[in-house]
Amino acid sequence: MKCQTIMGIMEKLAPKKLAENWDNPGLQLGNPEQEISKLLVCLDVSQPVVDKAIEIGADMIISHHPVMLFKGLLSIRTDTYDGEMLQKILSHNIAVYSAHTNLDIAQGGCNDILAQLWNLEKVEGLALTDPETGDSLGRIGYLSKPMSIEAFSKMLCDTLRCHHVRLVRGGKDMVKKVALCSGAGAEFISKAVFKGADVYVTGDIKYHEAQQAVKQGINLIDAGHFATEFPMVEAVAKYLRQELASMKQEADVEVCEDNISEDFFKVVGGKEG
Repeated sequence: MKCQTIMGIMEKLAPKKLAENWDNPGLQLGNPEQEISKLLVCLDVSQPVVDKAIEIGADMIISHHPVMLFKGLLSIRTDTYDGEMLQKILSHNIAVYSAHTNLDIAQGGCNDILAQLWNLEKVEGLALTDPETGDSLGRIGYLSKPMSIEAFSKMLCDTLRCHHVRLVRGGKDMVKKVALCSGAGAEFISKAVFKGADVYVTGDIKYHEAQQAVKQGINLIDAGHFATEFPMVEAVAKYLRQELASMKQEADVEVCEDNISEDFFKVVGGKEG
């Protein structure tokens, strides 16, 4: 199957027009006309992921975070991390396609994946990105029954790829209405408060943002950028397999998932008290 066809399948899930203006989704490396027989879905394009792609003979990587995002390349030095990685990708003729904020916003994308993972009901958008279409970043919905903030926090650890979360107690002990934004969404704390959420889950929370949540009377959980976005790997791989099956192409393109990546942050114990 041509790379262009797989790009079209991804475009169906997460149209590039949904992406934020600063973003850089789409084909990062490769040729739309090249033939693809095996692809690897990942969160980040890293050295270990590229090595894994080479090991399994993947022709294409589909990632959430773009390889080249905020600034253009001034040079490609192969004695640097990125330069060496790009050399490997190009020398092994691996195409790289990324769906970033367009996958965050899309129906069935990263935020809906979390809402489904936590069995939220009556889910709607949190922060509108397009008033005409209703497209939104983040989601807000209801648990089937109230639970303590401690039990909810532990449930996140059970359903996400993390061993702990950071809890800011700013609201009620029992929670039912849940707001969320995968990745980094601290700018939407006030939106979550305005919409009556009992708890807001996101990643990359800073000290003063936690302080803001306490002042505004909402529980805040930092579950980590990695952990809140990594579920997209399994979900996107499943979506691709289903689409290929509907096209009767599942035997022609093998879809693999990144199972080696881990959060950059590790918790190191210290003295108690």
